[in-house]
Amino acid sequence: MPTYKYTARNAQGQLVNGSIEAANQDTVARTLRGQGMLVTSVNMDLSKNKSSFLSRAKSIKLDDLIIFTRQLATMVSAGLPLIESLDVLGEQMENPSLRSVVRTIQKDVEGGSTLTSAIDKHPRVFTELYVNMVKAGEASGMLDGILNQLAIYLEKNGSLQRKVKGAMVYPGVVSGLAVFITAFIMIFIIPKFEKIYSGLGVQLPLLTRVLLFVSNILVHNMLYVIPIVILGVYLLKKYIKTPSGRMYKDRLVLNMPVFGSLFRKASVAKFTRTLSTLVRSGVNIITALEIVAKTSGNVIIEQAVLRTKMSIQEGETIAGPLAQTGVFPPMVTRMISVGEKTGALEEMLQKIAVFYEEQVDAAVAALTSIIEPLLIVFMGVIIGTIVIAMYLPIFNMINAINK
Repeated sequence: MPTYKYTARNAQGQLVNGSIEAANQDTVARTLRGQGMLVTSVNMDLSKNKSSFLSRAKSIKLDDLIIFTRQLATMVSAGLPLIESLDVLGEQMENPSLRSVVRTIQKDVEGGSTLTSAIDKHPRVFTELYVNMVKAGEASGMLDGILNQLAIYLEKNGSLQRKVKGAMVYPGVVSGLAVFITAFIMIFIIPKFEKIYSGLGVQLPLLTRVLLFVSNILVHNMLYVIPIVILGVYLLKKYIKTPSGRMYKDRLVLNMPVFGSLFRKASVAKFTRTLSTLVRSGVNIITALEIVAKTSGNVIIEQAVLRTKMSIQEGETIAGPLAQTGVFPPMVTRMISVGEKTGALEEMLQKIAVFYEEQVDAAVAALTSIIEPLLIVFMGVIIGTIVIAMYLPIFNMINAINK
């Protein structure tokens, strides 16, 4: 159970500070009142709960959350009280981490909290988008419908992420294999050729000398090369976490050859799908754009959406500022403009999302057919260059003998 810090006054009127483990804040307050204390404040001890929250969030997969959302929507739609629905889900959830979270939410709701405030206490599990949609569902009395929309959104978003990741797996594995094979040849094979050539006393070709030089560096300085590589990777990761580093990385991702188009289409699909789902749920456009910006996953997209939000607050339309950012394709901004003028923004956003999700499918299929021959050529060039460099002196000697 989570740990809470509290401040309270005892029977003598003195302030007392302490900590206690409990299911939620209401339980802490009731426990302290039972001890004759007047509670002043109760807050979660993040220093003690951070690691457990992180491990819990990591152990809860998207599919588990989709099942929970879909089943909760079904039971609420069938007329079961919310507390009873949560009780049933708390018993049948297969994931123990999610089952624990659902139990905590159930106790909070039993204590008088709304479902929104109960799930808002678990930000590592329920995103801001999830919380705001549930809030809109409770406010409108259409919680079951909103939960169904949320489940559909999570399924579509999860499918999109899997497709993009799947497109990156094959080239990543082949590239890693190419690096391993090249390193093996440079460290174990090329030094044997060097011993042969050193006894010949002939001038080696430039390509061969360069390759032998690199091989010597790897063989004789391995104890320095490995730490330098590890340090370089560590510093690169630290830089990417900085605002400037993240912006550079995200801009590179959107503009990189071959994969840039795929990432841009996936970003547009996610943007329109998320905004459409929030608008349909009754979330106001300003709040919806804030959530979309935070969940975009790309700082370039995020800044473009936030600039759009600021422009809307000044009385402009959505399509105009989006077009000015230069991030979104003209077709997207034109269709959004038509949706605003006709009052069918939600339907237009959904059509754009469907179109670009299909475009992602087509891009992944095309990449699969293009990347394979490109990687074969890439590996062939590397291995071929090494082989030519090693046998070039032999060819030169044979030609000299023949002359």
